Amino acid sequence: MPSFDQLPAWAYPLLFAAGFSAGLVDSIAGGGGIISLPVLLNLGLPPQLALGTNKFQSSFGSVAASWQYARRGLVALRDCRLGILFTLVGASLGALSVQHVASPVLEKVIPLLLALIVAYLILQPQIGLHDSPPRLGATAFYAIFGFGLGFYDGFFGPGVGSFWAIAFVLLRGQDLTRATAHTKVMNATSNLVSLAMFAGAGLVYFGAGVVMAVGQVLGAQLGAGLVVRRGSRFVRPAFLVMAALTITRLLWINLAERR
Repeated sequence: MPSFDQLPAWAYPLLFAAGFSAGLVDSIAGGGGIISLPVLLNLGLPPQLALGTNKFQSSFGSVAASWQYARRGLVALRDCRLGILFTLVGASLGALSVQHVASPVLEKVIPLLLALIVAYLILQPQIGLHDSPPRLGATAFYAIFGFGLGFYDGFFGPGVGSFWAIAFVLLRGQDLTRATAHTKVMNATSNLVSLAMFAGAGLVYFGAGVVMAVGQVLGAQLGAGLVVRRGSRFVRPAFLVMAALTITRLLWINLAERR
């Protein structure tokens, strides 16, 4: 691991709070990295070390949320086996590819795609509130989106939760509550793949990561419980807000890079 000075004692409560908040938000609507990653960067971690540490702590949150959703009956893990397999393969290839290929095109295209999702959900207020007949079989769905979005998450990542959720809603006919549960299972898979890559390269700062992971697990459990109790009408506005914030963050990064 690259040399990095020990963080001051006051930073650890901040890291715990950031992990808790990110886990809470991520388990409901995705986008927890908007909270956790800037905290790590602002504490002075080098970018690659911050990314690896962020992936470490977020992996705990996504696994905890997936387990909660499975335990509450919103997702059957055995029915996700194909999705997990294809996402595993796609994320592995994406994580390997990002080491050799830059992603400037994605940085410009992804905000536009997320904006289209937000606009569509605003213009179709009933979408995602109730189950509907699936438009694509499970095998084809997981082969296409498991590999494609798994690759994207390993390669770039921002907004992947939004893409998964809208795919489950539009093509598998799920309401936003079940779509969120299934999304977390796929997120957990690609997170663990990316984590393995970062950890193998020594790019995880465990001192910060473990503290954040504890907060992540607690936040994820609370968030999953809220989704189960309050349903799609609770998830929908949170989903729209987090997608909008992700768009804003990506656009800000694009503008900063041009200066």
